[in-house]
Amino acid sequence: MTSSRTSKALVSNHRGRGAAPPHATTASETTPRYVVIKQSICDAVRDGRLLPGDRVPSEAELVQQFDVSRMTANRALRELQAAGVVVRRAGSGSFIAQPKPIGQMIEIRNIAEEIRERGHVYRARVIQNIEERAAAETAALLEIPTGTRIFHSIIVHHEAEFPIQLEERFVLASAAPDYGKLDFTQLTPNEYLTRTAPLERVEHRVCATMPDARTRSMLGLTDSEPVLRMTRRTWSRGRLVSHAWLTHPGTRFELSAAFSIDD
Repeated sequence: MTSSRTSKALVSNHRGRGAAPPHATTASETTPRYVVIKQSICDAVRDGRLLPGDRVPSEAELVQQFDVSRMTANRALRELQAAGVVVRRAGSGSFIAQPKPIGQMIEIRNIAEEIRERGHVYRARVIQNIEERAAAETAALLEIPTGTRIFHSIIVHHEAEFPIQLEERFVLASAAPDYGKLDFTQLTPNEYLTRTAPLERVEHRVCATMPDARTRSMLGLTDSEPVLRMTRRTWSRGRLVSHAWLTHPGTRFELSAAFSIDD
């Protein structure tokens, strides 16, 4: 249903004022055809005919509407994706991107609250939340002896229909004993840990990287999309209680920090 409305919206960009058919353009004849397609979609976004979350015409539909080759239509969509105008999801199509959310890097915010404050619907998909014994690699992350009881959760946080953060977290079981029993579709790990293990110290590290296949699948990324990966460690009552990797689509998310300096 959305795709039908979207296709007509782009056609009206050319025909609605009694102009030429959709494959024609008032621009110079030397204007590359992929640029014409990009401008048409950007104009539709600016005019409100295409809204965040609306499906963009497929390559085949653009080929028909603008009388171009498949390669030209593909280039237009790829460049719109690189510019952050559209999000391409394997098996679903291309959609107008939500305005890029900005996460707070220094302040520890609940991602569900951040998303709702932006006026969007929040949803969590829990991949796992299990108790296990720390292997050597995990024990090193939490600075604990091998074999210590820990919880290991993997959650995908969604803003509107888009996955915006993959959270993989290891939690010291003795510091948060109910963690493995909780329904993290109803509250976030941040909410529970803030109450149960009040923060004393936080350590952040952020890097841009190319994700592995599992991460791409859970965040709905193409093979060429990078991610922003934050490593967050938190301490409470004198001990390290949580080690988390918070991974965001690099083309749909940015991090910011602000602070004041006292005299």
